[in-house]
Amino acid sequence: MSVSLCREDGIYEGGKELAATWRVSRVTLDSLSAIEISVLWYSEGKGDTDLHVHHFERYEEERIRRFGLADKHSLSCMLPATPLSYHGRLIRLRWCVRMRLFLSDGREIVADQPFYLVAPQSIHKGTAIVVGDERRSRPQ
Repeated sequence: MSVSLCREDGIYEGGKELAATWRVSRVTLDSLSAIEISVLWYSEGKGDTDLHVHHFERYEEERIRRFGLADKHSLSCMLPATPLSYHGRLIRLRWCVRMRLFLSDGREIVADQPFYLVAPQSIHKGTAIVVGDERRSRPQ
């Protein structure tokens, strides 16, 4: 299974659209009972872990059989202005597209495709940063 983002650099502005495609491979239709695709953020580090689902789609077995697994499928949603991605020493806030497969035998397979949410208008202005992440903090 795989998720591909529309932006190669994985940097998205708040308030703009995230577009992605997803595909399931190496799993048969008979072994799947459901697929969930979500856009979410979660915190890591010191303290309790927070998680918030921003966008959610669930496909039950009947619908999966109708559209099949051979083709890529699209996902799009408008991203919120906040919270922005943050990579500090004590806490990190990460955004991702999460794909969950529910198998008929009760097992689950989960894959995350991370991305960065930066301030609105910052990519256009060349000031897009992810606080605490040296690789992404420099203006382009």
